[in-house]
Amino acid sequence: MVVDVGGGTSEVAVLSMGGIVVSTSMRVGGYTLDEAIGRLRQERAPPGRGRPARPRRVKLRIGSAYPVEEETTTEIRGRDMISGLPTKLELTSDEVRAALAPTLTTTVNGVKETLDRTPPELASDISSHGIVLAGGGSLLKGFAELLRAETGMPVYLADDPLTCVVRGAGEALAEFGASARASKRRSQLGLRQTRMVGSAG
Repeated sequence: MVVDVGGGTSEVAVLSMGGIVVSTSMRVGGYTLDEAIGRLRQERAPPGRGRPARPRRVKLRIGSAYPVEEETTTEIRGRDMISGLPTKLELTSDEVRAALAPTLTTTVNGVKETLDRTPPELASDISSHGIVLAGGGSLLKGFAELLRAETGMPVYLADDPLTCVVRGAGEALAEFGASARASKRRSQLGLRQTRMVGSAG
């Protein structure tokens, strides 16, 4: 099973014998997490506050999907649009995790739904070999721990989750191109053989 948490969507797929057996696609991802932090900031900010620091920075700094041993805080600096004076807002990792929870729940439910539709023999393999996480969104602190706790399955990060999907797509295209060229050569060879047989007859 592979879970790819991208920017705009998250994809879950069970692969076997070189093909997709079952899959699920969800319209949530890294951007949805950023938007949740943006809404949290708007709820916490007093009227008149200017543009805050980028939500992605907050997500990377103190965001988490699973409770951490030591809770942390971060300070968002902005400018009051009325007075023009610098202002600041402090967010805690607890607040940020609560804001991210709805999106993470959607992703976890998508994984569970895919597991429910997976044939028993393949589900047994997944319980032994685990779930592989890919995509930049899977780098959120505690995401693997959350998925492990919710599914009871081993969960691992792919090597270089941020770029492995595009690198894999490139390798797949290269392999497809090689297969197409080989098929064309076989077809041409068969055509030549047919002509030779025809001329001999």
